[in-house]
Amino acid sequence: MLPVRRTADSWLPDIFNDFFDNSWMERANYTAPAINVIENEKEYEVELAAPGLAKEDFQIHIDGEGNLQIAMEKKNEQKEGHKHGRYLRREFSYEKYAQTLLLPDDVDQEKIEAKMENGVLNIHLPKREKVQQEEKVKQITIG
Repeated sequence: MLPVRRTADSWLPDIFNDFFDNSWMERANYTAPAINVIENEKEYEVELAAPGLAKEDFQIHIDGEGNLQIAMEKKNEQKEGHKHGRYLRREFSYEKYAQTLLLPDDVDQEKIEAKMENGVLNIHLPKREKVQQEEKVKQITIG
């Protein structure tokens, strides 16, 4: 939505601005990390933006339906007050996050690996090797 300039000449922008104004709503302290999914001939790669997080903050598993579950919980440590004052508003932390990714049938679930590197969680999803089957031609006689 683009900002609307309020003028005394028109009542229309005021109605719409008042109607869509959401300053009364409490802002949730929730941020969903960005995810990239890359595919090539041999694998899928999932990259999840995770600045300031450690590998201990994540749990990754395959659920009973074969979906990839990524959960993150950042436990905020209670630190002594800020040396130069107190926070009036603090929004730089992730709290909790969960994402489910439906895995394609060609993913080799036994070989999935994950690692943290430079603030990015990388999940490596190798594809199963395709076994080429010889084409069998079966002649059917017409009776």
